[in-house]
Amino acid sequence: MTGSGRLTAWYGRYERWHGLDRALRRSPAQAWFRRRAARRLAVLGYHGIDDPAGFARHLDLLLETARPVSLQQVEEAVRTGAQLPPGSVLLTFDDGHRSILEAGLPLLRERGMPAVCFVVAGLIGTDTPFWPHEVTHLVRSGASVPGLDTSTAEACLHALKQRPEGERERAVEQLRRSVPSPAPRERQLTGPELRELEAGGVAVGNHTLTHPCLQRCDDVQARAEVLAAHDRLTALLGHPPTSFAYPNGDFAPMAHRALLEAGYRSGFLYDHGLAAPGVQHPLMLSRLRVSTSTPRERLETVLSGLQPAVYRAVRATGRAVLRARPGRG
Repeated sequence: MTGSGRLTAWYGRYERWHGLDRALRRSPAQAWFRRRAARRLAVLGYHGIDDPAGFARHLDLLLETARPVSLQQVEEAVRTGAQLPPGSVLLTFDDGHRSILEAGLPLLRERGMPAVCFVVAGLIGTDTPFWPHEVTHLVRSGASVPGLDTSTAEACLHALKQRPEGERERAVEQLRRSVPSPAPRERQLTGPELRELEAGGVAVGNHTLTHPCLQRCDDVQARAEVLAAHDRLTALLGHPPTSFAYPNGDFAPMAHRALLEAGYRSGFLYDHGLAAPGVQHPLMLSRLRVSTSTPRERLETVLSGLQPAVYRAVRATGRAVLRARPGRG
């Protein structure tokens, strides 16, 4: 197993350690972290709605224990320096999965909760699968490329995201040619459906044109990914988007400059931390990694910042172990 694969496995063991979630929730440290978190903004970063019942439980917990806020409130606080209410939380979704419209929007509407959906503009109105979904299908179907770790879909995706964008695109094309059956098509959101989301209280933001890892793009491509998506979304929505989420959550300087040029008011990473509007740059706000199947015990400690702190410590320990034992796995 490669070093990245061993580290992925280390993360996986931590994520499955549900006993730790319960222990953290009952820890005296949870109360201290919760008090500190009340002065910060928790931006929850979801993708699709894989577990609607679990998502409904999340929303009910947030209504009981937090103050859901809208993108507009966050951007106004960033612009003016005004304080958000204690315990503020913003819900965000990356990629633009149909499940956000079909399963998520009804649950949000029932509770009057706002959210943000960051969409891949080049996929709108198509049946083209998200490229990570396609790679996952291809690897599970036996696809392989010399020099690329295809031991698991997760390992393959991790390896692809480390390559320059042109190399990644060529490797994905090689994966396609190595198996007889293509990945299934995926019905994507349409322009009218984006407007339906906005009418229901879900703001639509920019998540690039094709979802590359921007830090692996050259400057020309990174700029084009931001601005071409901006123009397409402006035409589809009837107004320019004001918010951006970096694909894979990683900051990219040229993309940042393009966002400034286009007048964006907020931008989000995926760094598993609480946000600090007024301290962090408006285009570099932190988000917390969650999914609709995240257990309540973990969600509570994620919101407080305790679980992210422990996660960072576990990750640092895992990296230290790998550095000390580079040849084992």
